[in-house]
Amino acid sequence: MKKFGSALSEELRDKHGRTAIRPIKGDGVKIVRGGFKGIEGKITGVDTKLGKLFVEGVTREKIAGGKTSPVPIDASKVVITNLNLDDKLRKQRLERELASEEPKAAPKKKTSEEES
Repeated sequence: MKKFGSALSEELRDKHGRTAIRPIKGDGVKIVRGGFKGIEGKITGVDTKLGKLFVEGVTREKIAGGKTSPVPIDASKVVITNLNLDDKLRKQRLERELASEEPKAAPKKKTSEEES
């Protein structure tokens, strides 16, 4: 199993306090690189060994039988636009991480008056 993740959209970054998360089946994504750039759809499958995703509507026609097959897209080339929170563990983990993340106070800068 390969360790991989996908970037979150700006809205989800603000909401969950994270920049990336591991994609799962059912997440809504937008492809941002490659020949299928700009296509949005749901993840229909995940290949954890290769770190690839299969997105709804992204297919390639086979020459021999005229059949279509899903095209694997690298997880780093998509942005997650909608999270699938059906998994209770995933939902709890996101909420727990958001709660534990408290805004840190910026360190005070020394002024020239304080140094003397």
